[in-house]
Amino acid sequence: MNAELISVGSELLLGQIVNTNAAFLSQELAIIGVNVFYQTTVGDNDKRLTESLKQAISRSDLIIITGGLGPTKDDLTKEAVASLAGTKLVHHEKSLHNIESYFKKRNRQMSDNNRKQALVIEGSRVLNNEYGMAPGMIVSIDGTSIVLLPGPPQEMKPMFLNELLPELSKMLGEQTSITSRVLRFFDIGESQLETDLLDLIEAQTNPTIAPLASEGEVTLRLTVKHASVAEQKRLLDETEERITNRVGQYLYGYNDTSLMEQLFLQLKEKRCTIATAESFTGGKFSSMLTSFSGVSSVFRGGCVSYATDVKENVLGVSKEVVTKFGVISKQCALEMASCAQQQYDADVAISFTGVAGPDKQEGKEAGTVYIGIAGLSQEPFCYELNLAGRREAVRDRAIKYGCFYLLNEMKRWNKTE
Repeated sequence: MNAELISVGSELLLGQIVNTNAAFLSQELAIIGVNVFYQTTVGDNDKRLTESLKQAISRSDLIIITGGLGPTKDDLTKEAVASLAGTKLVHHEKSLHNIESYFKKRNRQMSDNNRKQALVIEGSRVLNNEYGMAPGMIVSIDGTSIVLLPGPPQEMKPMFLNELLPELSKMLGEQTSITSRVLRFFDIGESQLETDLLDLIEAQTNPTIAPLASEGEVTLRLTVKHASVAEQKRLLDETEERITNRVGQYLYGYNDTSLMEQLFLQLKEKRCTIATAESFTGGKFSSMLTSFSGVSSVFRGGCVSYATDVKENVLGVSKEVVTKFGVISKQCALEMASCAQQQYDADVAISFTGVAGPDKQEGKEAGTVYIGIAGLSQEPFCYELNLAGRREAVRDRAIKYGCFYLLNEMKRWNKTE
């Protein structure tokens, strides 16, 4: 099956939002063996959308359109497809009921244009929207299957996975199932990971191994195809073992997890409390950690000691250390972590001090970072980093490194009662 993606929305062409939908759909379709040969982005214009659809129908077996299903006048996708199909739009009663219930529950008056979102192409297979209002649909034109999905990713992704994917499996007539496992790595670049695993990547056919770099991390997606679930697991486990025998020290988690989530889970498992002392990260580490439900069982508190006098007078860093070594130093990071551990009565504490940039500070280049950790050994210790990138990228990468270092150190740590 050869597929084509059409993303609808002038905001995409103007660069106001990034088209993450096309990347997601291409990855998911590749897993089930569907070839994506074309991707088109078209604005909110009926004529240009119709022209794009005609061209796509002439060359593709499957067309997936995202966007243009909303309540406003510039949402034209359903109208364009219905016109090409030579049919009309009708109200889908279940969807209309869901939309009316949404406004009623929130005690808000529903404007009449919201009824437009419940319109579907007559005779289409309707895809339920469990996370929004506008339903999706599948319609056939001249032997080509056309799928309409909502534009917001939080609506499109679950609709694809829960509603569309089973339909695509039926279209493909697939007797064997396909499943994937994503391995997540940190502190190793994509090129190095590929070099270390090149012979495995080139030799593997089932499972396949696909590297992908993303936001300072690297992932490997293992995809296996087999009728037996048990055999799928065996093949994935064997492949993962070959990989971890070489680069296992960089593996931190699986699938959709994150470094911060893994740290949170590790803290809970070890029944370990944590405190923070942040300077150039501005409290971002604490904010990310406290986004998880149940974090109160492990997070004691933190100090955003951005200014030097706050480091001294609030956190308790000695004036002698500041005078002799400066606030951007290994010694300051060590004291920040120790002070936070003591002040918040935590099992472990982490500190961040450094230069986010773009300018130097205390003679230190932008990207110079010190991460202090106290509580996991008799004496606190510090990691020094030299990170590249813009200000926000340096802050984000420093936080990820902090999580990674804590995860590795905690594997060897046992809490004494």
